[in-house]
Amino acid sequence: MGKQSKRIKHYNEKLSGLGTVSLEEAVGALKSLDSDLPAAIKPVKMDQTVELAVRLGVDPRQADQLVRGSIILPHGIGKAQRVVVFAQGANLEAAEAAGADAAGGKDLADKIKGGWLDFDVAIATPDMMGVVGPLGRVLGPRGLMPSPRAGTVTQDVETAVKDYKAGKVEFRVDAGGNVHCRVGKMSFEPTQLIENIQAMLKYLDSLRPSSVKGAYVRNVAVSATMSPGISVAL
Repeated sequence: MGKQSKRIKHYNEKLSGLGTVSLEEAVGALKSLDSDLPAAIKPVKMDQTVELAVRLGVDPRQADQLVRGSIILPHGIGKAQRVVVFAQGANLEAAEAAGADAAGGKDLADKIKGGWLDFDVAIATPDMMGVVGPLGRVLGPRGLMPSPRAGTVTQDVETAVKDYKAGKVEFRVDAGGNVHCRVGKMSFEPTQLIENIQAMLKYLDSLRPSSVKGAYVRNVAVSATMSPGISVAL
């Protein structure tokens, strides 16, 4: 384990007696971490991303318990996402008109094969999956592979591009049964973060597999890019 910075040590000391708290208290504690930093410790300069981590009572090895989805949060995520689209003909024109950062077919696939990955979301029309499929080894591990379940394989590229430009985020349960999702920035108002997190938790609850027995949501925590997690009461 690497050596902790003075800032992280200060954060851990400040949160040591907090325990598991309400969502409102957790967000308040997160946003106040830098409020009383010692003079010798500099605050984080960047606008940190706030992330929600949820441990689910699912078995990701079972196909019917592989929880995944996408959602447009009420207040977005505070970041303009870079979107590329694999399409042709009228769909290509629609993608460009909707604001896609790059759009194309084989030319776009070749560019990605060559190492270009300056984008956050990849969208494809169904007829382009023959071109996109071979990119699985490159896009899959990075969570960028278009998928029907996530809504990134679609005939309606115009809506998809606009949704992701508006802050739509994807998530997928990992091998440990955890879901991680961006829910905003530290510069957001507390109410904005709270409403985004509540929307995400409500949506996750709607995705509960029918085969899951017992508790579905086991643990919830919020954190920022450079902070420890804060446990949220269920």
